[in-house]
Amino acid sequence: MLKLHVENETSKLEAVVLGTAKSNGPTPTIEDAYDPKSLEFIKAGTYPVEADMIPEMEAFNTVFEKYDVKVYRPELIENCNQIFSRDIAFVIDDFFIKSNILPDREKELEAIQYVINQIEPSKVITPPKEVHIEGGDVMLWNDHIFIGTYKGADYPDLITARTNMHGVNFIKEMFPNKIVKEFDLSKSNTIARDNALHLDCCFQPVGTSKGIIHKEGFRKEADYNYLVDLFGEENLFHITKDEMYYMFSNVFSISPEVVVSEKNFKRLNNWLRENKFTVEEIPYSEISKQEGLLRCSTMPLIRA
Repeated sequence: MLKLHVENETSKLEAVVLGTAKSNGPTPTIEDAYDPKSLEFIKAGTYPVEADMIPEMEAFNTVFEKYDVKVYRPELIENCNQIFSRDIAFVIDDFFIKSNILPDREKELEAIQYVINQIEPSKVITPPKEVHIEGGDVMLWNDHIFIGTYKGADYPDLITARTNMHGVNFIKEMFPNKIVKEFDLSKSNTIARDNALHLDCCFQPVGTSKGIIHKEGFRKEADYNYLVDLFGEENLFHITKDEMYYMFSNVFSISPEVVVSEKNFKRLNNWLRENKFTVEEIPYSEISKQEGLLRCSTMPLIRA
């Protein structure tokens, strides 16, 4: 049996699901785009192709091998984008919680059923239908659970709004002993630089006390201030709108000391090194064209 354990974003990683770019399917049509960034590249004719994305994901896998992390990969579904395993489920403490995702992504969950079968059945949770929640919006920080959401009246019209208040309240009820704090995120179906698709697109902790943040990713300044007060201004690396677009906050921690980052994130990577982190740089810029990066491609199962 798999004994799940995840309490934060940075403790030493022992087991993870890493997506796959194999048999990724054709370039989507404009009508089928899930987010404004993908739409940009579809229109420009520069949407990423499988041959460029597979080596990026394998570079990530090689880093996991270096640090002796047990890696599970999804079973292959022909012509299906299975890169972003963070979207389909997430672990809080020792519970595996399935996301209620866009209906045409259900089969992505079936591709990791062999992993789910190794988990105690009482620990596998399927939320009720009205709950919308995706793993990119759920961030664990010890006694806190941070959740990205969208509180605008136009929620139903925004394909980029992925987690609703039913999702937030579901987690509050499930974990009454945690501080569950939701953040109202900036959304746009059409302008990628104005869209925080998930919470990890505008914020993520690193180490034991630091974080990467984009102020404009939050609709309410009070939400941004909550994180500044919690982490301390001097511990936060502020990213620009362009840096958010390139997904600077979507790095991935293998331990409190080791961060996997995109090799082009020079300003961030220098800051991390100045703060005594080991930075494992890999190429991931093709995958980023789909408005997802390193955290989005992973679903941690066990952290020490």
